[in-house]
Parts: sequence; structure tokens; C-alpha cells
Amino acid sequence: MSPLQVVFALYPQVTQLDFTGPFEVLKRVPGATLTLASRIGGELRADSGITFSGLVRLAEVDTPDVICVPGGYGVTAALRDVEYIAQVRRLGRAARYVTSVCSGSLILAAAGLLEGKRAACHWAWRALLAEQGVAVDEGRVVHDGNVITGGGVTAGIDFALSLTAELAGLETAQEIQLALEYDPRPSLDAGSPERAPTAVRARVQARARQAYPERRQALLDARLRAAAHSLE
Repeated sequence: MSPLQVVFALYPQVTQLDFTGPFEVLKRVPGATLTLASRIGGELRADSGITFSGLVRLAEVDTPDVICVPGGYGVTAALRDVEYIAQVRRLGRAARYVTSVCSGSLILAAAGLLEGKRAACHWAWRALLAEQGVAVDEGRVVHDGNVITGGGVTAGIDFALSLTAELAGLETAQEIQLALEYDPRPSLDAGSPERAPTAVRARVQARARQAYPERRQALLDARLRAAAHSLE
């Protein structure tokens, strides 16, 4: 394979599994170079409290083959970060593949990268993504042209295997899946809103709804800035 440049566009309070799952898959793709980057580089603290170091600045990243934007509790603040959104827009417009995991698709929408596209999102935030005119797809991994998006958190592994199959072929993806022994057989059956008990779903949804108004406003503001930028 020819060299493959993958950049994860991170921000404070990101959900680490949103990108460490895909990272573990994609680092095994022959010829792949993976970069963790943020607006300021250096260290970054995930929403779980884990700290990652050695990040580069997004402004220092040249044109990647793949940009991946993960989700997390920090999405609202990231939507308000004008420079961060601008860097995502710059890299996304130049990349071969524009991708996200979980609520990272809200950031892609804010950057104007989902115009006319279908996309996945964490189930609790699908309505907010739809409000931005995106055709929301409930699939775990959604392909639409060069845009590939994953659903909530753990869907990042499925997304990365799907991307690997497209980049390096089905057998390579299968080899990576086997090497990772990715063979999920959950002991519980509450991993989707359709199958979770009603009371469980209601409590999880209520927690998300507390952050809904603030995140909606941040997304609207970011979209307005993106629209203004496109007119310049």
C-alpha cells in the first residue's frame, strides 16, 4: 500500500474510546501513519480523566488522507472553538475521507462537511444533527461518498474496520479483526435505544437532554460562522 496519513482531530474532554478504538485498528493498516492533533497540541485530557501527551497542533498538519473527529462531553466547547472548527474544515476539504465517531458528526456538520450527506451519530444526538439538515442514518457505520461516520462510541471499532476494508481490502480488515479478537458478545442486551428497557433509556436520554439546549446553540452559532466563511 502507498503511505496513508490519518489525523484524529481532538479537543479537551473528548471520549477516549471514540478514537482509541479506531486508532488500535488503523495503526495496523500497512503503511498507515496516525497523528493525534488538537488546536494547541501538547497535552489533552479526555472526559474520563485520562491524559494524552505529544499531540501536534492541527495547524501543523498537512493534507491527510483521512480526518477522524471523535465525540465526547467536550463537543459543545469544541463547537465554540472558532479555530478548531476552521482547522477541521480545512483538513476535511482536502482529505480523501472525512470521518467521525459518535457525536463527532455534529462537529463535521458545524464545519460544513456534511452538506447533502447521510451520516450517523450517537442515538441521543441524532435529532440535533437532523436539525442541521443532515440526513441522519441510524446505521452503525454509514458510507456516503467519501464521508464515513460511526454511531456511538463503540461503533468506532466497526467504523475503522469498514474503513480498513475500503483502504486495504477485505482480507486485511479481517486479519486485523481476528488479531484484535473483536468478536463482541455482550452479556447484556441494552446497547441500543430500541432494545434497552424503557426506564433505562429514559434515564440516559434525560442526562443528554440536560446538555441539549447549550449544545444546540453552540452548533447553530458554528453553522452560521461556517456559512459566513463560505461566502468570503
